[in-house]
Amino acid sequence: MRVFKAIAKVGSLLAVLVLALLLLLDHFYPMPRQQSFSSVVLASNAQVLRAFSNDRQQWRYPIDNDQVPEHYLSLLLGYEDRWFYQHFGVNPLSMLRAAWQNFRAARIVSGGSTLTMQVARLIDPHQRSYRGKLKQLLRALQLEWHLDKAQILNLYLNLAPYGGTLIGVQAASSSYFSKGLDQLTDAEAALLAVLPQAPSRLRPDRHLQAAQQARDKVLRRMSKLNIWSQQRVADALQEPLFAYNQRAPLIAPLLARRLKKQCPDCEKIYTNIDIEMQQQLEMLVSDYVATTPQGLSAALLVMENASGAVRSYIGSADFFNAKRFGHVDMVQAVRSPGSTLKPFLYALAIDRGLIHSQSLLQDTPRYKKAYRPRNFSGGFNGPVSVTQSLQRSLNIPAVQVLEQLGADYFASKLQFAGLKLKGPGADKPNVSMILGGVGTKLESLVGAYSALARSGLTIKPKLLAGEASVERYLLSPGAAWISWKMLAINPAQSSRHSSIDSDWRLAWKTGTSYGHREAWAMGVSKKWTIGVWVGRPDASSSPGISGRKTAAPLLFKAYRALGIDKLLKKPDTVSQQQICWPLGTSVNALQNTANNCLQKKQAWILDDTIPPTLSETDTLVHLWRNLNGERAEPACDFGPLQSSSISLWPVTLEPWLSSNWRRAARLPASSAECSQLLAEQQSIKITSVAGQSLYQFKAPSLQLQLLAEGGSGSFQWYLNGIYQGVSRAGKALTVSLKGRGKYQLSVVDLQGNSDLVNFLVE
Repeated sequence: MRVFKAIAKVGSLLAVLVLALLLLLDHFYPMPRQQSFSSVVLASNAQVLRAFSNDRQQWRYPIDNDQVPEHYLSLLLGYEDRWFYQHFGVNPLSMLRAAWQNFRAARIVSGGSTLTMQVARLIDPHQRSYRGKLKQLLRALQLEWHLDKAQILNLYLNLAPYGGTLIGVQAASSSYFSKGLDQLTDAEAALLAVLPQAPSRLRPDRHLQAAQQARDKVLRRMSKLNIWSQQRVADALQEPLFAYNQRAPLIAPLLARRLKKQCPDCEKIYTNIDIEMQQQLEMLVSDYVATTPQGLSAALLVMENASGAVRSYIGSADFFNAKRFGHVDMVQAVRSPGSTLKPFLYALAIDRGLIHSQSLLQDTPRYKKAYRPRNFSGGFNGPVSVTQSLQRSLNIPAVQVLEQLGADYFASKLQFAGLKLKGPGADKPNVSMILGGVGTKLESLVGAYSALARSGLTIKPKLLAGEASVERYLLSPGAAWISWKMLAINPAQSSRHSSIDSDWRLAWKTGTSYGHREAWAMGVSKKWTIGVWVGRPDASSSPGISGRKTAAPLLFKAYRALGIDKLLKKPDTVSQQQICWPLGTSVNALQNTANNCLQKKQAWILDDTIPPTLSETDTLVHLWRNLNGERAEPACDFGPLQSSSISLWPVTLEPWLSSNWRRAARLPASSAECSQLLAEQQSIKITSVAGQSLYQFKAPSLQLQLLAEGGSGSFQWYLNGIYQGVSRAGKALTVSLKGRGKYQLSVVDLQGNSDLVNFLVE
């Protein structure tokens, strides 16, 4: 009994002494300050996209214990410290074995270090001596005093050296094997388990044979200790070891740089990037841009519609290419959007009940208008539908619709929905904004375009994992779907003959800014919204580029890389109905009887609303006829009169119509008694240039005289859609032609009467 009491007293005394020793150690030798981590930007699967070295210029990627795979832990603990979870920081048996080995060798050949002791040396380095070993023992006890086993293990995982500037197992896995720790094979994990023992001597990129011998030693130990089966070890031993080069990962570099600036002190930044998609699209963009002229760059953004998560972010074509301004992030750059805002214009006009998908629009000279834009291809097209105008990106019909909708209303709706507009055109909206007279960002456009597949709700693109969704209302579900449907055409088909029943699953729209500075292509499917920009980041002109020729091919390549998508479902508020031109109303409407329905179209209709044609002149004329069938008025013809209604095309479309559809053929002859009606039937005709005529070009220019007869007031002239000037009856306007090719000449008077001819210059 006395012996037991004595032992208890000694034990208590030792415990008090150890406690006192630890307290003194904490006071005089506090735990060293932890080294700083590298900042790492991570993909959605926690794989490293890009890292920024710490204040010691080391690559040290933070890792949590739950990110460490079981096979690596088995290797590490089986080889380094099998009794890690049982000892108190020091393993006496290992120490005795090491002391005996050192005594026999007359030098230090083994340290008998536990994993805790190795951590102690890592946080407080010491020389290989008995004094250093004592210091290490005390630090190990201090670690066990303050931390639990999981915390000590985590310190080892984050502090172990792996050669050069690589610190921690996550950095080693990424640098040596270009993948995350959870993707390592047994053989790769075995090498990382042993590498910290002699990181400079066992680096696989410098000492391949030594590294393989060390790896195989670890694997055989696993079999010897019956931790792994012999077959598993044998399979791992067969795996060849390659000489890897240390290289910091550089995936989505501009996104990583952006997020690092936003949070300079963050150790881990989790993104929504799909690393496989990102790498595939980076290669695709790089290969594509390599075929373009020097100086051009490209940006591509892929967003998942349901969540708003950005799965691929490519800010430039080649991060290291200074000639292509690879360091400039064009996802964030403010640029003119060209025609990419047009889908929102037509969708908002549909929501307001101004148009439907086949409403008649007028691609004609804009008489009495201060703003006279031209189409990208030049010339005028006459009568076009909303669908044709959107698919062919015609400018003049878009301006016609925006004038009805209101530029202020249009801009405010876009801004409220989260599409950030910049520049004077955003501060004081006018009709030029629909042709690119504002500035915006690719990122902002992607968020807005997603509304076409998200029932009219935009979503802010989410770069960070766990980021809250920001949704805003832009369109009704029906208007969004109709706009999407009008753009969902197979690019291999001509937009002139595209079917509204097409099952193509990607709606797409291109845009080209003034001076060929930017080429855009936006795509929306049920699952994805894709944005593409191509141009020069210094905002200089790139003659020859356009959205359709330069940006659209890259969009289609990216979409094909994403895989097959589902078809977007039609909302119940949308129906398909037959309408009539020129009135634009239902084929069953009363005014479309009696030969007033001149052309039928299948249109997508929202909420059973079929608005009439937008026109500054009447498209339905109510008139009186006398007994001879002539047009008359009760004030001038006193005989019996009969009322009738006749549908007319807008007067500006006359030159593009067949003769039997023109006003002269549609309206009955006027009674001789009613002279004022005769004056209304004046027409205008170009007399100085014959249709389909051929001119010989003589340098430096060809002088052309422009004359017209008839009409009313002054004449305004257009050549290939470009305003040339004004003349009066009997007086010619002279213009200079400075190139060969096809030309379209048109004239319009103050009453809206017009004429056009086409000719060729050789």
